[in-house]
Amino acid sequence: MHADGEGPRKAVKLAPFELETVAVTNSRFAAFVAATGYTTEAEKFGWAPVFEGLLPISASRFPVSPHIPWWHRVDGACWHSPEGPGSSIYDRADHPVVQVSWWDATAFATWSGGRLPTEAEWEHAARGGLADPRFPWGDEEPNDGEVFCNIWQGRFPDHNTVEDGFAGTAPVDAFAPNGKGLFNMAGNVWEWTADAFRIRSLSKAARQRNDQAGRDDERVMKGGSFLCHKSYCYRYRIAARTAASANSSASNIGFRICYDLPRYGGS
Repeated sequence: MHADGEGPRKAVKLAPFELETVAVTNSRFAAFVAATGYTTEAEKFGWAPVFEGLLPISASRFPVSPHIPWWHRVDGACWHSPEGPGSSIYDRADHPVVQVSWWDATAFATWSGGRLPTEAEWEHAARGGLADPRFPWGDEEPNDGEVFCNIWQGRFPDHNTVEDGFAGTAPVDAFAPNGKGLFNMAGNVWEWTADAFRIRSLSKAARQRNDQAGRDDERVMKGGSFLCHKSYCYRYRIAARTAASANSSASNIGFRICYDLPRYGGS
């Protein structure tokens, strides 16, 4: 999408790296918190956005914005209570941790001895060895009856047929991996990358206006989420991207870890 800055294409030379095959799980993040006493940004803020379809019928509704009325502010929502008080990760230990900001993800990555991948590294890994596929599995387009990943089926945002079996997140190793053995590089949760969000196709003046509008603190996210649907958010394609401020969290944002590998070469 032009507005997301998917182009123009450019060549990127990558150093050797390794990307974890799955996103960071609730159980791993819990171990991090237990070991360090870390407090996430959502916990500090006291609230986080939750998709309305995940809220109980009795929950109060407080839309975050009139432009996206399906996102609601929920007091107490955080990584261990993703939909707010009364929700739990007890039966989602193997699901990706959500309600984590870019800063939270970076803190975990440092603790684990890794880092967040760059956007270019993420895209290269998502291709799974294929030359230039649209999706991690190839070019076959998902539809409401053909399940390749955890995205929305039905009519967004008010009717999800749940053909893929998940109304929210899925286990990190659900669905078939790509050619390099990486799971859920499309759908499930958006994944933070290390990069600041920039739209290279904009003129210099337009980029400056973009930064002045407050986008200079935004970071790139890749992969789409369980809320993506071609009719609204066609961003589960490998080239697709979106952005959020570094201190943002939501019930469909997670991350995975990257590691630098030694360089080999003769003299």
